[in-house]
Order: sequence, then C-alpha cells, then structure tokens
Amino acid sequence: MSESQYRFAEFQLDSASFELRRQGRAQESERVSLERIPMQLLILLLERQGSVVTRQEIVDRLWGKDVFVDTEHGINTAVRKIRQALRDDPEQPRFILTVSGKGYRFVAGENGNRRSAAPAPTAIPEQEPRPSSSIPDRGLVAAVMPAVQSNRGKLAIVIALCLVVAAILISSQRHRIVRANQASQIHSIAVIPLANLSGDAAQDYFADGMTDELITVLAKNRRLRVVSRTSAMQYKGVNRPLPDIARELNVDGILEGSIERTASRVHMTVQLIYAPTDSHVWAESYDRDLDQAYSLPGELSQIVAKEVKAATSPTPTPRYISPEAYDAYLRGRYYWFAVDIDQSQQAFEEAIQLQPDYAAAWSGLADAYGLRAIYGLCPGSDAMTKMEGAARKAVELDDSSAEAHLSLSDWYLFFAWDPQRALAEADRALALNSRITQSHFWRAHALIALRRTDEAIQEEKRFVELDPLVFPWALGLAYLNLGQIDNAIAELRVRTQVQPNDFFSHYALAEAYWLKRMWPDFAQQVEKEIALTESPEKAAEIHQAYERGGYKAVSQKRLEFLEARSRKMYTSPIDFAWQYAFLNDKEQTLKSLEDSFRDRSPAMAFLQNEPLFNFVHDDPRYKALVKKMGILPIS
Repeated sequence: MSESQYRFAEFQLDSASFELRRQGRAQESERVSLERIPMQLLILLLERQGSVVTRQEIVDRLWGKDVFVDTEHGINTAVRKIRQALRDDPEQPRFILTVSGKGYRFVAGENGNRRSAAPAPTAIPEQEPRPSSSIPDRGLVAAVMPAVQSNRGKLAIVIALCLVVAAILISSQRHRIVRANQASQIHSIAVIPLANLSGDAAQDYFADGMTDELITVLAKNRRLRVVSRTSAMQYKGVNRPLPDIARELNVDGILEGSIERTASRVHMTVQLIYAPTDSHVWAESYDRDLDQAYSLPGELSQIVAKEVKAATSPTPTPRYISPEAYDAYLRGRYYWFAVDIDQSQQAFEEAIQLQPDYAAAWSGLADAYGLRAIYGLCPGSDAMTKMEGAARKAVELDDSSAEAHLSLSDWYLFFAWDPQRALAEADRALALNSRITQSHFWRAHALIALRRTDEAIQEEKRFVELDPLVFPWALGLAYLNLGQIDNAIAELRVRTQVQPNDFFSHYALAEAYWLKRMWPDFAQQVEKEIALTESPEKAAEIHQAYERGGYKAVSQKRLEFLEARSRKMYTSPIDFAWQYAFLNDKEQTLKSLEDSFRDRSPAMAFLQNEPLFNFVHDDPRYKALVKKMGILPIS
C-alpha cells in the first residue's frame, strides 16, 4: 500500500485523491462523501499515528494564520462530519477521541490502521462529592450501642461518633467550598434552550422566548460572556454531554433547564453546571403566576451573576406587562426568528393592542416591517414609514431599550440611507447593552457605507466572533464591499465549507469569483446557489449553460430564473440591477437602479460599495442618482 493510503476497520482513505471508501458486505467498496475541510482533518489525524493533534495545529494546517475565521466552530463542525461519515459514536469512539482541553487523537487499533495508533483510553468519570446531612443517622447509633459493655467501650463509641459527625461536616463544608470555587471560575456561559414540558408542541414559542429573554438579560452583565441566541439554539433538543457542548461553544458554564406553562401558572427549573468537570453548581425551581412570568429572566440573571461572582447592575423596577401581551410578544419573536413575517407581524400587533405602551412590542413590529422589505417581499417604500413610526414609538416609550435603538439604526441605514445616524443609534444600543451581537452587525454595515474600512472590518470580525452562525457571509461580504476581493474569496470559501447550505454565502462567493474572472469557480458557486434557492433541476441547467456558453450563459440563465420569479411575486429591482451587471448591460443596470431608488430598495444603502456597479460610475445618470440619494460620492 502506498504512503498516501490508509486502512482502518472497514475504511480505506487515499490522501492523494481525497477519496474515502467503505468496504461493504459483498466485498465491494462504496465511496463515502466527505467535504474538503473534514477530509484534511481526517488525514492530519491519520498522519499523526495516534498522537494528540492540538486545536492550534488543526487551525494552522487547515486554515493558516492570516485569514480570520471562526475556527472553534469550524473545527467542531469538521469533527462532527468526520464522525458522521465514519459512523463513530463520540461517547464510545472507535476512531476519533476528544482529548479534553487539548485536541483530538485517532484511536483505531493496529488491526485496522496501516500506522500504529494508540488505543483509546478508558475514561474514568470524575465523581463529585455529594453533600450529606450534618446529623448522623440514628440507625448508626442504634447499631453500635448494644456493643457497649463498659465505660471504656462507651468512650470509644462516643469518640467514633464524633469523628463520623466531624467527617460529615467537613465533607459538607468541602462541597460548598468546591462549588464556590467552581462557580467563581465561570467567566462565560451558554444558555441551552429550555425544554418545553407542557406536553404541547404549540408551546415551543414560550420556551424559546423565555430562553431568548434570559440570554438577553444575562448578556447585559459586562463581565460575563454569554453565547448568542443563534449559537445556543442549535442545541435545542440535542441529547449531548454538556462538557462537549461547552467545548464547542468555548464556555465555562452551562445553564440548562425546563419550563412548564399551564393556564395560570409557570413552573421553571434551572441548573448551573461548571462544564470542565460537569459539576453541578446551583439549581432552583420557580413557580409564578402567569402575570409574573415576564420578570423571571431578570430575577434569574441576578442570581446567576451572584453565583459566578460577576458584578450585577441594579435591576430597574420592571414595568407591568400583561401576561397576554407578553405571550403575544414571545410569539412575535419566535416567528420573527423563523422568518415567518406574517405571523410575526400579527403577533406584535396583537401585543400592542393588548398593551399600547409595550416598547419591546413596538420594536418587534418595526423589525417585522423592515425584514419584509429587506428580504425583498415588498417595496421599501411600503415599509419605510410604518417601520419609522414603530421604531420611534419604541424609543419614545423606553429610551433605555437597546433593541429599540437597534430598530431605529436599522431604519436609518436601510430606508433613510443615512449611515451616520445609523452608526449613532448602533453606538447608543452598544452603550446600553454591549453584548447584543446585532449591534456590531449594524455598526459594521454603517461603517461600510461610510467607507471607514479598517473600523468596518474589525467590527464585522467582532460580530462573526460573537455569532458565527446567523450570517456566515457577513465578513466575506464586508471584504467584497470594501474592494478586498482576495480576502473575500478566502473567507467565503471557508464559510461555504462550514455551512454549505447557506445560499447567500455561495452567491457572494460567486460574485467574488466573477470579479476575479475565475469563470469555472463562478459557475460552480452559482450552481450551488441555484440548487438551494430554486431546485436541483435548475442547478443542472446552470451547469449545462456553462458547458454550452461559458460564464455569460450562466448569468443569462440566472436572469431568466429571476424573470420567471417576478411573474409570480414581487421582486425587487435591485435584484435585476445585480443580474444585469453580471451581464455588463449598462443600460438595463442603470434603469434597474433608478427603479430601485423609486422603490426605496434597502440594498441601495450600499450602492457606492457594490463593485459590480463600478462600470457605470462615470455615467452622468449614475452620478445624478447618487446625488438624489444624498449618499457619499466616490472620492
């Protein structure tokens, strides 16, 4: 067997051809699909002959040191995909062993691997001391008393009993000290989605909403890093060892629990775990009337902060919120995150009807209006006035709400096309709550529109670091908008490998390849984008178009798909402007941009940052459009 080939168990890997195969029952091998990053990691583990491969070594080998990526998530995803391909159980690994705090080892025995690998060690679970009662069991006294036949015997028994009591007290005190020490070592925390114990799946929105509220309130503590909602929600309903989850999210502590809601009561149970030792630190149950449920997240956040010795801010007296309005608000956010905009808007409107002075509901309604236009489901002109009114109402009702200021920042950027005021509102939101990741996202986009390049890139990196899952394309698109095409390609390549089902990452990477005249790569990314947004059949048409007529035929075919969609539903003219730019059609590009101005298309906020439109910058019509918009001219 050549040096590039490895055998282990029923698998054979050829590192030269990047091919992994599994031997079937009929002695016929079948190809096992594995993406590039996971394949490179598997080869690295095999090369190391059973030695520990550290996470830093993995980063250096797979990504290098010059490109900013969320390596923690990338490594975890790659390991998960390897295990899926090898059908390896992380709890009883045959092949990939996690070495806590260090990295990974390949542990298949010598019978299967061409190169000798160390066998997987048997992990001995660490036992946590259990607290006992400080009073000895009366049965113990009853058992020893019949043996006392003399004063000397009585004295010996008394001494023995005293020693038992002392040991129990010392053990109990030691347990408290250990718990306190572990709690004080928690500097970062993930809130695992609360389990819905109501027995009604329709109540999921309430459990998710309470989880989201708890994350939001905990994140206000500046000394405690709290994992974002998007990253935490991927573990909803996942039965995984908590230390593994903590390692993937890079946190010290896990807050988990359950919630049960009845017609008039809410019962919540939560516990705090010190993840490195999987040790219980604190637990509590709460029973509240439904009209007091909205105060639970704030109460819990104060308790958790005290347990982990993090400074707490004085909790303002909560405003009264009717339980019906609060319930409607939670439904609105649940549907908003699911991008079910109709139901989200209806729920927020219901919350406002029930309680007109509910600032969070007004902010949510503003976000629903904005999302409808940003997703291209209606003209921006239809949403602009409604969104502004709702956002300003939210700020008027509660100027201390970071979310309200974020809604207003969103409106200034995408609808007023005023990045300077958008930046000011994002700064205000950050001052109120520095841990809301969306603040960094809007701030970065305002800086992009203002062409403050270095600041924009740093802010976008900060956003991706805090929340790598919500918009995986964010940093790559920032590089693209700021003219750093090579950096955009490097970043977006990684993102499309880590999250291959995110269509917009493929779209942005296709644009970057188009700008570099890398035509085969451009066509391949368009094919992947169309497979996700249209159908595999239409993706096949893209492939055939490229073979028949090259990159221009690909762009023409994509334009045909867009035209077909526009006959069925509203389609923003900015989408046509992009497609005509891919075809270098100057007249149609300018016409579509003028239509986008009339429609108040949100993406026009970045007109001056879109490299696809560089070829029309010298045209007087384009210069007139920029002047009418009041955005920064090109320097």
